[in-house]
Amino acid sequence: MNRVSDVLIVGGGIIGLSLAIELKLRSVKVTVLSRNFPEAATHAAAGMLAPQAEKIPPSPMLDLCLQSRSIYPDWIRKLEEITGFETGYWSCGILAPVYHAGEQLLTDKFWLNQEEIQQHQPGLSSEIVGGWWYPDDGQVDNRALAHVLWMAAQQLGIEVLEGVAVTEFVRENGRIKYVKTAVGDWQAERYVLATGAWSQELLPIPVYPKKGQMLSLRVCSSPQPLNQVLFGDETYIVPRKDGRIVIGATSENVGFTPENTAAGIQQLLSGATRLYPPLKNLPILEFWWGFRPATPDELPILGTSAYENLTLATGHYRNGILLAPITALLIADLLEKQSANSLLGHFHYTRFTEN
Repeated sequence: MNRVSDVLIVGGGIIGLSLAIELKLRSVKVTVLSRNFPEAATHAAAGMLAPQAEKIPPSPMLDLCLQSRSIYPDWIRKLEEITGFETGYWSCGILAPVYHAGEQLLTDKFWLNQEEIQQHQPGLSSEIVGGWWYPDDGQVDNRALAHVLWMAAQQLGIEVLEGVAVTEFVRENGRIKYVKTAVGDWQAERYVLATGAWSQELLPIPVYPKKGQMLSLRVCSSPQPLNQVLFGDETYIVPRKDGRIVIGATSENVGFTPENTAAGIQQLLSGATRLYPPLKNLPILEFWWGFRPATPDELPILGTSAYENLTLATGHYRNGILLAPITALLIADLLEKQSANSLLGHFHYTRFTEN
């Protein structure tokens, strides 16, 4: 039996690593068991920080997202100071163009009419009738962030065991006694489930995979023609400072079916080139896919579980990158201080079990 004295985090994606780092900085001994780091949803994201562009209605979810966005700059600064590596964080703003008249709210301070939006971003489709400009939204390079989180965990001395898949939570008297893996059993005082789309393999909670296909293009000239994210009805276009342009994403209920498909890539290219026609002339750099952890209401599952020493941090769906810092903060507080922020109650697993 492998013994971990404080906290064992099952899941080594952005949520698991962010929480591990937060706990380690509070002097908590923590171990992370990571099934397959390259398959984490972190790698499938575009890294948008878009609570306003996503048009999340006034709700606890919007409050959670806005809080996380507000602490993002300090969180990124801390990670970059620990590692010496950059995450590609860019408070570039997000432009959300629309094709159809009647969608706009002319009294909305964020609204740009057709002339204004074309001045704001030259080259947009002539079909665009206007759109919203959200200057406080932004992006982070999700792959760079994943690398920085991994490096920060290493430099802080966190034990991260890659390729170790938990197969079972062994339970006794309303508690988790230990976890089983193919390479041995692990025991801790407290456990955290942060396995994203794979969560239902270990607990009967409604988290399931939503496949997302993505691609990237390469800008052949300087400077980058896009200075902000374009968030359209059919697609989003995310420019990187290094000259890449990321295009995403499909949302497919196909379980864990792998690989890119012709239909998926065609959908992405069609939507992106309609929104911003200059993309038609750029070379394709890469295709990839991943699995986002969805729930029936598309909200995360956070907080205590049916087991006294097991905490849940999963089901972030489209907002895992955005919600990583606030999830780490609130779950660390819950574990360390046994105090639950009032927001956590809105994301408790029992919302799916109550009549």
